[in-house]
Amino acid sequence: MRSAVAARRPLSDARSWPARFRDGLDAFAGRSPARFAILVFAALVLLFTVLFSLPIASADGTITPLADALFTAVSVICVTGLSTVDMATHWSDLGDVLVFVGVNIGGVGVLTLASILGLVISRRLGLRAKLMAASDTNPSRIHVGPVNEGQAVRLGEVGNLLLTVAISALVIEAIVAVLLFPRMLAVGVPIGESAWHSLYYAAMAFTNTGFNPNPDALTPWANDYLFLGALMLGVVLGAIGFPVIYALVRGWRHPRRWSVHVKITLLAFALLLVAGTLLYILLEYDNPKTFGQHNAADTVFQALFMSVMTRSGGFATINIDDLHGSSLLVSDMLMFIGGGSASTAGGIKVTTLAVLFLAAFAEARGNESMEAFGRRIPRDILRLAVSVVLWGATIVAVSSIIILQITKAPFDYVLFDVISAFATCGLSTGLTASLPPEGVYVMAATMFMGRIGTVTLAAALAASQRRQLFKRPEERPIVG
Repeated sequence: MRSAVAARRPLSDARSWPARFRDGLDAFAGRSPARFAILVFAALVLLFTVLFSLPIASADGTITPLADALFTAVSVICVTGLSTVDMATHWSDLGDVLVFVGVNIGGVGVLTLASILGLVISRRLGLRAKLMAASDTNPSRIHVGPVNEGQAVRLGEVGNLLLTVAISALVIEAIVAVLLFPRMLAVGVPIGESAWHSLYYAAMAFTNTGFNPNPDALTPWANDYLFLGALMLGVVLGAIGFPVIYALVRGWRHPRRWSVHVKITLLAFALLLVAGTLLYILLEYDNPKTFGQHNAADTVFQALFMSVMTRSGGFATINIDDLHGSSLLVSDMLMFIGGGSASTAGGIKVTTLAVLFLAAFAEARGNESMEAFGRRIPRDILRLAVSVVLWGATIVAVSSIIILQITKAPFDYVLFDVISAFATCGLSTGLTASLPPEGVYVMAATMFMGRIGTVTLAAALAASQRRQLFKRPEERPIVG
């Protein structure tokens, strides 16, 4: 009798609630990867806020205030590098481990990490998992409609990309740590501390976070080209993006076969590095507080280091508030642009800027379409680029106005720290550490919206994807 009743019972009732919860979550993730990403990011921030609040996470064994714990959790998961506490002295060994683990989770990307874990556990990658991971590498996939597969990473290659992400993260951080280790020993750091700090700095460099475990920050190595060069190597490799790393690993001998995305990213990235270096040299060579006391070689190197770190690296050998106002503005622009798409860096991304310039160039020449490296770029990519810039500028503007009203601080300092938060860069004029609790929450929200991506945020906030079955009459407004 029992077996007959069980046979007539609906399958959904017979399944356990964990199974139903898993299926519901899987269905939600498949319907809206953007909303799922925001949900997972928020859950991680909440979890790490609780962990950072624990007495065992602080060096003095006390409970960290909610504002500081929340801000640290957001900064860690969003790989920003800003802090309201002294990261080198406030946290215990457990707190430092939480920071190390958190930045690696946030740097790789939540959806990518989830797909990697699924691949390791099940040894296969389903279509839904591929779609979620692909949305981490290409924002175009969050929209309904066809997606051009002639891009950096095709859907069929997502599995290989995930392996590249996992392996490259481990290998790059290990290489940077090996390079840093002897330089720490050279300044008298104990061997055990050198080993841990080497791994810590390597993770902060590759994830473009910029936290310092040393109370003196980079002061002991301010003129150590090998140490600073290793940090720059980690930052650049993290900032160019995993699709670019994948393309370089797969076909570095055949640059002609690289996709347009890879070529645009590398070219724009290099041009911005050179432009930033030249501008810092020009604007700061006579500033006695920054580069004024250096010789020519040191000035060039320090300017290059600063240009690299505005990609989203977050490390600095000088006090940011000592920069001229003109240099602060240059830094604002470089940070706002950020690094490559699907990377550990923040900002609107270098490809976004490149697409806007290509559109302006095509308009100036009277061409109907944008072209780059012998390929035509569709108009929907331009709309996406414009959306990213407008959403980013709106977030920065609103946050700056609120912080200005709260603190009454100088505008250039507020703008710098707000853009650093939005672009998850981590450089600061010192304003962030002195913010009242209400200002801390505003900056935390700015970091969160900057990291999850303006396009992802816009897609998640949209009530639904609707299909329009008609077209309205066309009329051209006057522009310009």
